[in-house]
Amino acid sequence: MHDYYRIAEALKYIKDHSQEQPGLDEIAASVHVSPYHFQRIFTDWAGVSPKKFLQYISIEHAKEILKRNDASVYDAAFETGLSGTGRLHDLFVNIEGMTPGEYKNGGKNLSIQYSFHECRFGNYLIASTYAGICNLLFFERSAKTAEDELRSLRPDAKIFEGEDQHHALVQKFFENDFDETDKIKLHLKGTPFQLKVWEALLRIPEGYLSSYSSIAHTISQPAAQRAVGSAIGSNPVAFIIPCHRVIKTVGGIGEYRWGTPRKMAMIGWEAAQMQVA
Repeated sequence: MHDYYRIAEALKYIKDHSQEQPGLDEIAASVHVSPYHFQRIFTDWAGVSPKKFLQYISIEHAKEILKRNDASVYDAAFETGLSGTGRLHDLFVNIEGMTPGEYKNGGKNLSIQYSFHECRFGNYLIASTYAGICNLLFFERSAKTAEDELRSLRPDAKIFEGEDQHHALVQKFFENDFDETDKIKLHLKGTPFQLKVWEALLRIPEGYLSSYSSIAHTISQPAAQRAVGSAIGSNPVAFIIPCHRVIKTVGGIGEYRWGTPRKMAMIGWEAAQMQVA
């Protein structure tokens, strides 16, 4: 049997048995190949691992359940086949950037605190939830423009000025006072496609550049360069998610949400750091 047909059968099997949360061995057995071989060919053809595909199927099913007025988070976990609300919580946070409860109420009442700071690339607003950094926005002269932008991006959240440990870590990051034990946590809200693009950006090493075409190939969607560009342009966390490291394939620095001069400064500074190292 051609691999294409095996993967088609496997996709159907995962969809039909998603509430049973089948493991890799079970799915591989359904198409009569070894788990190791199946993992490889499934990822090659589908662009994601069998586990990740099952997660996407599960979360879509859970979202439909949560849309019901009478459904609870427990109902969604139980009917999706997950072992408990903890697993559903982790699934939502990892894929949707919010908890099941926040999804059910449309993101309302999510508390976000923000503060203003300055770094070598200018003034910025940093915003965080209980789980991590959700926005980093550069601005020029008026801090209110950044605050207004944050409120427009998070219209249903409770937004207030204040700082927490997430903000402090970002300041250390900009000041090159970061050590191996420090870890910036992100709390992102985006489509699965956007999250995949932002994850690819995080894998571009400091001092290196990539292209929209290269990112599209990295996420196994080579024809989606325009969509990749859109996802990069909507990056909610400047510099930390390094969208400034993506330039045009045909040459030229390319556009940047927070200004081309700032993008050039970031690229030049990182290149200089590589030479010093």
